[in-house]
This record gives sequence, structure tokens and C-alpha cells, in this order.
Amino acid sequence: MLAQHTIQAITRAVGVGMHSGQKVELTLRPAPPDTGIVFRRVDLAQPVEIPVRHDVVSDTRMASTISPGGDPDAPKVQTIEHFMSACCGLHIDNLLVDITADEVPILDGSAASFVYLLQSAGLAGQPAPRRFIRVKRPVEVRQGEGKRLMWARLEPFHGFKLSFEIDFDHPAVDATGQQVTFDMGSGRYRRDIARARTFGFTKDVEAMRSRGLTLGGSMDNAIVVDDSRVLNADGLRYDDEFAKHKILDAIGDLYNAGHPMLAHYTAFRSGHALNNLLLRELFRQPDAWEYVSFDDVRKAPQGFEVAEPAW
Repeated sequence: MLAQHTIQAITRAVGVGMHSGQKVELTLRPAPPDTGIVFRRVDLAQPVEIPVRHDVVSDTRMASTISPGGDPDAPKVQTIEHFMSACCGLHIDNLLVDITADEVPILDGSAASFVYLLQSAGLAGQPAPRRFIRVKRPVEVRQGEGKRLMWARLEPFHGFKLSFEIDFDHPAVDATGQQVTFDMGSGRYRRDIARARTFGFTKDVEAMRSRGLTLGGSMDNAIVVDDSRVLNADGLRYDDEFAKHKILDAIGDLYNAGHPMLAHYTAFRSGHALNNLLLRELFRQPDAWEYVSFDDVRKAPQGFEVAEPAW
């Protein structure tokens, strides 16, 4: 049987929110089978639980934000995508996430710190079958036209593969790879994707900060780009780090479905909003998907039979 996974022990991390700049502590706890990933706002007088699902995503401006029932006026947890990407990359199904503020800490701006945190807690198999969302026919969403066109698509695939193309029309980005395809079954998430950092442009920083965004951003947790070049002294971690970070984000956004997907995701200039719209469109069409599990591991997609090895 291809089984569900959680962590073996409690583990913690402390950091600041990328947008709020607020100090926050994250405590990760093992959870029973079929719990899913559940955030708990323990800083509130009455703690609030938010199980991660596509329909509780309440804001997608600059990050993926969740709140009970998707109510934008309810208590929230924002910037969950890097953490969710790490959980997907390590095949973690069940987790309780206690958080002391309304934003997941940005740490180094990638998913690598979360991967390390989860692996340091140890991964534990559980006596329950892992359920996948298998895409049965293509589903696509599109927005804009001409130079503003963006789209995202899910197609049937026995595994989980992502193909992403970016188009920023910027010298520093143009000098890097702008198309990336990654197969989760390769077992190379930690090495090839997890270290890709979020990025931002200096020309946008003041405008965003005037709106209360990126207050915790710095070159310690993001790639910073001026009009022509990357400003970080150590440069890029990957030759195609910009596009790989978009893949990282998409992995996290799609894991908001509540279960891992069996699909080929392809996208052009997509982001958090369009990724969530794609999930909503998929679930709006009951004949386009189904739940599956694998009693016989040999019939499961390659690379999903065991959690990734420790560091």
C-alpha cells in the first residue's frame, strides 16, 4: 500500500513574515491519518483552525492566504505556498501547524528551510492509504490577451509533472532560463527546486511597502533585482532560479487541493490567483477528476513509493 505520511516529532522555527515583517513562531506537530494539513492560529484568544483546501484560499495578491471558509474578514494565515511546496515535495499528508501570527515566516525565501525542518523531525509512514486527485481530462483557465495573456492547464499524467514559462521582459531575467519542466517522480525536488528563492524588483519595493507589503523582505530572503542586474552578492542559486521559483510556488498552490495530484501542470505567466482558479475550475467539473489510491505500490507512479531520504 502507498501510505500516508506525517512527522515523527514536534519541531519549531522562528522567523519574520515577508509582508508583515512581524516575528512569528511555527510549531509543527504529527497528525493522525486523514487529518490533512491544518494551520492553527494559537495567538488568538480563541484559537482558530484552518484545514488547507482550495476553497479556503481567501486572497492571492502576492501570496496564497487561507481563512476559515474562505472568508477574507476571518482570521487568516498568509504566505503558505513555500511551506506547502515543501510538504508536497516530501510527500507529507498530515500535519498540525501552530502559528503565532498571521503569516508563515519567510526564512530564506525558498522551501529549503522548511524541507530541512520537516526532515529533521523525521518522516513517519501511517497505516492508511494515500489518496491522490487524478485528473481525467484537460482543464484550463486563461486570462488577458496579447502581452497580458496568462494561462494554466492540468492534463492527465501518471505522476506529477510541472512545466512553466515566465516572461518578465527584464535584462536580468532574460539572461536566465525562462522555461522549466520538473517531474516530481524524479526524487530531485530537494536538490533541483526547493532552494529557488522568491524575487522582487527594486522599482516595485517602495510602492509595495506603502501598501504594507514586503516589510520583512531583504536580500537575506529574496533575490533583489534593479533595472539591469541581480543585486545579491552571491548571485543566483540556479541558472534558472526565477522560473524554478515559479515551479516551487505552483507545487505549493496545487497542494492546497488537499491531496497530491496526478497530473501534468503547464503554465505561462501564471501566479497564485490563476493557480487557485485552476483548482476551482477542476473541482467545478466532477467528471474531470477522481480520487485514487494504490494498494499495490508497483502500480503507483515512480518516485511516490517512499519519502525522500534525509539530508
